[in-house]
Amino acid sequence: MSCNRVFFGPWLALLLLALPSLASASEASVADPTIACRVAGIKTEARCGRLVRALDPARAGGPQISVHFVVLRSVARNRKPDPVFMLAGGPGQSAISLAGTVFPWFERLLLQRDLVLVDQRGTGQSAPLMCPSAPTLPFSWANTQAQELAQCRAALERLPYITAPADLGLFTTTLAMQDLDAVRQALGAEQINLVGASYGTRAALEYMRQFGAHVRRSVLDGVAPPDMVLPTTIGPDSQAALDGLWASCSAQGHCQKAFPTLSADWQALWKNLPKAVRLAHPMTGQATTVSVTPEAVMGAVRGALYTPALAAALPQAVHDAARGHFQGLAGLASTVQNGAAHMRLAMGMHLGVVCAEDYSRMAAAPTASTPNTDPQAHYRAACRDWPQGAVPAEFYQIPATQHASLLLSGGLDPVTPPRHAQRVQQALGPLARHVVVPQVGHGVLSHACMHKVLTAFIQASDNAKALAIDASCAQSIPRPLAFVRPVESTSGSAP
Repeated sequence: MSCNRVFFGPWLALLLLALPSLASASEASVADPTIACRVAGIKTEARCGRLVRALDPARAGGPQISVHFVVLRSVARNRKPDPVFMLAGGPGQSAISLAGTVFPWFERLLLQRDLVLVDQRGTGQSAPLMCPSAPTLPFSWANTQAQELAQCRAALERLPYITAPADLGLFTTTLAMQDLDAVRQALGAEQINLVGASYGTRAALEYMRQFGAHVRRSVLDGVAPPDMVLPTTIGPDSQAALDGLWASCSAQGHCQKAFPTLSADWQALWKNLPKAVRLAHPMTGQATTVSVTPEAVMGAVRGALYTPALAAALPQAVHDAARGHFQGLAGLASTVQNGAAHMRLAMGMHLGVVCAEDYSRMAAAPTASTPNTDPQAHYRAACRDWPQGAVPAEFYQIPATQHASLLLSGGLDPVTPPRHAQRVQQALGPLARHVVVPQVGHGVLSHACMHKVLTAFIQASDNAKALAIDASCAQSIPRPLAFVRPVESTSGSAP
């Protein structure tokens, strides 16, 4: 999930594409809607296209937006007619900007099929709803959240395609999947294969609900179903992941020896917050005083839990912070908050989705007993005045699938743990298979062996063979050992 992940805990995910080839017979009657182009991170020539769509389908004469997409063509002479569409996460990530990052996922599939990358409305080049950049100082964005959101909304309402405040509510998943199907039609594909990660799984499920007859296969990595109500689940889900991390430390001899009072350290840290801390600015190195709040600390911790390699540094960071040394925790916060530019979320689109699809269902949800560790309050404040688009009641229903679906979950995932995929598997029915990789966090497809699983699943000739593919390669991936600093400070100065 990206630089703004500290508080809005986006549902991480990604996308890709680029290159040309011969059209199949089924595509011969469809004019190519793309032109040659170059995409950052892709070495070969890509095909780029855009469709003009009504921002509000109910107002044909209203504002128009351009939905941009990229096609990476298969090099096969007789390529298959069903391309692979990859759906980005967040919500709010640009699919096209992530092309180079996720290219390895799909490299083998290019031997048979095109890959299609669509910037969902509100992201990337498709009528983007980008907020001003978050500050680079660790912990600071959490402390200025209300001001940042007010400035963001004011800037977005001045965009040429936003003619009224209510237009900010027209970036829902339902409308976006109608855009996606328009891209499918423009490319002349009768059926497509869907690969969604994190929020992209919600988008894929909504496409399957509206246009299921056009789906051949679907792969859902880190399942975030439409009835999930993220702001109410991320608290308990991330706490479960944190409890698992503490238990893992206790089971590792070197970690238990280095941090024998880790649980007590965690509690002591909370009791001393908020706290004014002197930190070196990550860009200038200049010492700066920052107010470290409980919200900021939990945001940094949640962000690190997404990736087990980062989470391995949490025991040391918490141990140090409980003793007044916040450099380690600040480093993790900065890594989470200030990710690469291409990973930034379009926060306006993020809120357009969450405030329309989740906020109304938060009303019946109980307020967390420890509000500082739960993001409900932040979403409630953000969505209270944010324009909310219409969501059909059917959006929250998952019909049985008529095609093979592969659901993937990381056992250490703090935001889309296996329990959500289990519920979706039951709804999809016997053509859905759920694979849990025990020691992986948020994003199973990022592991190399799963690229082969993805390829085998989509290339299988029928549903039965697809569901029977061997997905055991990732079961032996180990959890990274906890980091312990080699030399402990004994002078009382900052480690």
